[in-house]
Amino acid sequence: MQRISSRNARFQVWQSYLTNRTKRHRAGEFLVQGVRPISLAVDNGWPVRTVIHDAARPFSHWAQELYQRLPGVERVAMEPELLAELGEKDAEVVAVVEMPPDDLDRIPVGPDFLGVVFDRPTGPGNIGSIIRSADAFGAHGVIVTGHAADIYDPKAVRATTGSLFSVPAVRVPSHREVIEWVRRSTGVPIVVVGTDEHGTADVFDFDLTQPTLLLIGNETHGLSTAWKEAADALVRIPITGSASSLNAANAATAVLYEVSRQRSHSSKTR
Repeated sequence: MQRISSRNARFQVWQSYLTNRTKRHRAGEFLVQGVRPISLAVDNGWPVRTVIHDAARPFSHWAQELYQRLPGVERVAMEPELLAELGEKDAEVVAVVEMPPDDLDRIPVGPDFLGVVFDRPTGPGNIGSIIRSADAFGAHGVIVTGHAADIYDPKAVRATTGSLFSVPAVRVPSHREVIEWVRRSTGVPIVVVGTDEHGTADVFDFDLTQPTLLLIGNETHGLSTAWKEAADALVRIPITGSASSLNAANAATAVLYEVSRQRSHSSKTR
């Protein structure tokens, strides 16, 4: 077991993952903290490269079990003040986890398919919130397109509260790769549904029980023209009051709930 008590080169590499996207992706790994997120990463088979624990704290029952579940993984004991710089002040463990490939085929497509595309998001917290909602309402995957914030930004990872490890999240350069993937999903006719305040139908009037790819636009500018043209339909969320629109994460959650509601009702009436 290695012990780190100073800001040596290895500590500085891990610390850089908190703010430097390029270094995270070049190394193909990112930091995860918290009992639930780390447990879900292990439960779902994500490769853990290193487990860093507080050198001054006796192992909790959870930490003991974690090490038992990861017998061959590197262990590092770190001074608490340094560990606090990689995670929260009271963090007992921080895990260094391997990133999966950005492969759309990681997302399963079946007769009940529900996927979410987030187009050019600027806020990592919004990415994390949408992944969390996608998990909560039964989506099979989340796709981030275009020049966007990073799925593996610490703010995004934290906002998922562990759902990142349960729902495949994939980054692709543009809408083209997604449309080609949809076309390749032979046998499953997927309807592409964009959300837009000027949509032609209210979301609760549109049939979302069919295999659906839901499009959520950029927080400021909404869906790109390319995505609007690629969509089979544009739906709107009816809102009242003085608000002109919902933010991206709230809009996604509202529509995902409606998908879940329609599908639950449909299954009960069969």
